This record gives sequence, C-alpha cells and structure tokens, in this order.
Amino acid sequence: MAVDSKNHCYRIGTISKLAGIPVPTLRVWESRYGAFHPVKTEGQHRMYGEEDLLRATLIKQLCDEGHAISTIANMSAQALSQLHNKHRNGKALETSRLHAQSVKIAVIGLGLAGRIEAKKFALNLPGSSLEITDIFADLAVAKIGAFKDTTEILLIKVNTLHEIVMQDIEAISAQLRVNQPSSPPQIIVLYNYGRDQVAHAMRAAGMLVRREPITDYELAELIRSVLMVDANHSLREVTPGSMIPPRKYSDETLARVAGISNNVLCECPRHVAEIIAQLASFEQYSQECLNKSAEDAHLHAYLTSVSGSARALFEHALEKVAQHEGINL
Repeated sequence: MAVDSKNHCYRIGTISKLAGIPVPTLRVWESRYGAFHPVKTEGQHRMYGEEDLLRATLIKQLCDEGHAISTIANMSAQALSQLHNKHRNGKALETSRLHAQSVKIAVIGLGLAGRIEAKKFALNLPGSSLEITDIFADLAVAKIGAFKDTTEILLIKVNTLHEIVMQDIEAISAQLRVNQPSSPPQIIVLYNYGRDQVAHAMRAAGMLVRREPITDYELAELIRSVLMVDANHSLREVTPGSMIPPRKYSDETLARVAGISNNVLCECPRHVAEIIAQLASFEQYSQECLNKSAEDAHLHAYLTSVSGSARALFEHALEKVAQHEGINL
C-alpha cells in the first residue's frame, strides 16, 4: 500500500497517548494484523499518519465493544466508523429513557474525525449521541465525494485558511444546500494559520470559524451552540431531556433558602442559592438577547449553555448542602 510520507507526523508514543492504547498493543496490531502503515524517516523512526490515529481510535473502541482485532484490523476508516455508529445507535436505543439527542456530523480531516470519535470527547456532550455520517481526508476529496446522508453539522479542519480554501468550502456548502434545501448544515471551520480577512468573510457568510488550539470542551460547546440555534438565528426552547437541564428551583424557593439561618452559622445555603439565582437570570438574559447575525446567535447559545450547565451543577450542590443542613427544598 502506497503512503504519503508528508502526512505522517505522529510517533507511536503520540498515537498511544491520543488513542489510549499501550505501545506494545499498537506494535502487535501493526506487525501481526497490518492495522497501520507507518513510514520510516531517514533516521529510521516510524511515523504514523492521521488515518492511523483515526483507525487506532476506532479499532480500540470496537475491540472494547467485543470485536476481535483480526476481524476489523484491515477495515477502512469509513467502514470502522460506520460499524462504530451502529454500536452507538444501539446503545442510544437502549438508553432512550434518557432522551439522548442524536447529532449527525460530517467531518473533513482525518485527525479531527479521530478526535471527536474518542470516548473522552463524548463526555463533553452529555445528553447527546454523536453520529459521524461521513469522513473525508481533506477538502479536495470532499469536493468530488458524495455525502451519503443528511447532516446537521459539517466540521472542517484545515491547516491554512486562505481564499482558495474559502472557495472550496463555499463550493461544498453550496452542494449541501442543494442536497438539503430545507435544513442545510451549519459549517464549523477550525484552522491553524490564516488571514483575518478570510476568517471575517467566512463568518459573514454564516460559518463558525475558530483558530486552533481549541480544547475538546470548547469544541463541544461550539457544537452544543449549533444545536441550540434554529434557522432564524433564534434559540430553540429548552425542554426536559435536552442538553441543558431545566430549572429545578423557583426564585421563591431560592429566596427562602437564602433567608434561612442555622445554628452553625454556615453561609453556604445562602451563597449557593444566590449563585443559582444569578446564573438563572443570566441564562434567561442570554436566551432573550437580540441576535443581529448567526455569530451573535451562536455566542448567545454558548453563553446560555455555559450558564445553564453551571446553574444545574450548583442546583446539585444546593441539594447536597440542604441534605447536610436539614433544609427542606
């Protein structure tokens, strides 16, 4: 199998760390089953590519789900991803009582696909189930390829952002609007280097553009913000079972708790209740704030998500404090 040495930039230790697989296991999978195709540098160092990282991530998860390495080692990254999606969809059905929200994402960039396929990334999106509908190595492949399914989000990773890259992304976006006229996907672009003018132009066109490095948590919050915004740049109504839990306690309940004094002079109930009230107020403010553009809408969705998640955490903390202090909520 021919490989492109220019795209091989990971040592086996890096693959081990990112995919969560011991180095000896990776060596066995490579030597015995031909799972990876590294290249050797002039100094005889074995270097692995983004596809190797993606495949390692998927193979590990499928092995954890009961598949034998011998049966999946030579499958393509696309086939591995589809098999993994079947497992995730099955688990989503089993846990339907949790009202998990399924999110369809197409990805351009093998390294980025491997990143969001990892279990640790899913931990940043509780209440949702990611389904990777398509994976393309780069923009050139995506331009001539066919998207097999409708998608809610097109997630793109490029190294350099310039006019030609913007034109390629716009061409792909135009094709998706033809295929999905009623619900075109939101486009998120991550880049390492680029011109500010190009990034501004893409944002003006309704794309979400962020410069790397961006943490898994920040990327997950960006995805969450997309799911919270409708086609009119308004925030969707937050309902029970969605990614942001609804409020548990009214302003009246919080005021009552804040006014309770106790024998040990602990101010925790009052402070926690006041924090919850402040977060709930800011959460509502973010939901009602005027959106002049798509970027405004996603910013307010992000702020709503952060404040709502924090409010839910402090509500849980209030329950712990109330139990300790014997307060009836």
